[in-house]
Amino acid sequence: MNAYSDLRVEPITVQKPRSVPKQRLSPGKPARYGILLGPALLLLYWTVLSVTGWLDPRILPAPWTAITTAIELIREGRLQENLAISTWRAMTGLGFGVIVGVTLALLSGLSLLGGYVIDGLVQIKRGIPILALIPFMILWLGIGETMKITLIATAVFFPVYINTHNALRAIDLRHVELAETVRLTRWQFLRSVVVPGSLPGFLTGLRFGVTASWLALVVVEQLNATSGIGYMVTLARNYAQTDVMLVGLVLYALLGFGSDAIVKQLERGLLSWRKTLGR
Repeated sequence: MNAYSDLRVEPITVQKPRSVPKQRLSPGKPARYGILLGPALLLLYWTVLSVTGWLDPRILPAPWTAITTAIELIREGRLQENLAISTWRAMTGLGFGVIVGVTLALLSGLSLLGGYVIDGLVQIKRGIPILALIPFMILWLGIGETMKITLIATAVFFPVYINTHNALRAIDLRHVELAETVRLTRWQFLRSVVVPGSLPGFLTGLRFGVTASWLALVVVEQLNATSGIGYMVTLARNYAQTDVMLVGLVLYALLGFGSDAIVKQLERGLLSWRKTLGR
């Protein structure tokens, strides 16, 4: 008889580890039109206060007043004409500001000598309020369109330059060493390393720059202007037309909100490879 015949092998039971519930730390799933929730709540709050009489129409007219006034201004042709001129000023200033900001950021961010020369001057100017430049801009460039566009471009320049410059200086040095090892040309280095590395910073600066262009537009269109939304608002203020002033205010808000939404959509498309909390 085998010596091992009486031995019984007991089955080994493996205890399953306790399943630890997954802790959700993300902000949640993004909604397609979730960005409209805040403005919708603001409009609802404004409507309720106007209907109940808590908001004096002499202080702030009701939302439907802005709609009816805007329709009347469109029929007269004033709204679309002033809107076209204001949009042209803002976009022209934005274009010049972006071009100059990116160019100087490249010169300053990719060269230590350029950084010593350019970045110091930019930081000095950064401490001077944009409003303090208006008298000098008028003295140098006059009161016409050149001064207005230059002031808008100046306001756009700083956020574009600073964010792009910081992104360039934050490029990993190992990527630069790898590019030197594989002997990339200057153009290949710019295309494969510099552009992908600086794109997130540039788009952040562009978002701030778009907002800055509309804010500067509000200022310049109240300086001896004869057209534009700011001129329309200033003229309405002189005649105490609060409904027209409200239309101008709502237009500025919609233009800023819409421009920022366009840049954010562009950012999602160009940076689709990044996984962030907002995705």
